[in-house]
Amino acid sequence: MHMPIFPRSPKETMAGWLYLPRFVDKIRLHHAGKLHSDYLGNFALKGFDAKFLSAAGLKADDFLEFVRQTTTDGEVCDWVRTEVNPKRREEQAIFNQQLANYGREADPEVQARLKMRKEQSGLGHRDDIQTFIDYIDADERRI
Repeated sequence: MHMPIFPRSPKETMAGWLYLPRFVDKIRLHHAGKLHSDYLGNFALKGFDAKFLSAAGLKADDFLEFVRQTTTDGEVCDWVRTEVNPKRREEQAIFNQQLANYGREADPEVQARLKMRKEQSGLGHRDDIQTFIDYIDADERRI
């Protein structure tokens, strides 16, 4: 079994959006047939992918096709700045804050899921992993 190609950290930003560079990487890997099967369950229609699309007011098919046709992050960044309604800036701030804190908030279900994921990955001892984006970075060996 070969090591997956990890998309960028969910902590990276593009056009002011957390997670967007990671999603762009996942789309490009998917189109190249190199997106590891671990990522397919949440690809575009669930998880943080879907949360980004909803907050940005973008349709999955439109965004996936646009990214597929681009070669640079600059093209994606410019398109997002143009296509995402400026009235969505409030949604952008809310999305960024919710993503950055997902797992830390007082929702016991989310906290239990984070704890379970940490334990399943052999990271249960890591007290520095407080959110799901921390977990992703640890699981993908960035921290």
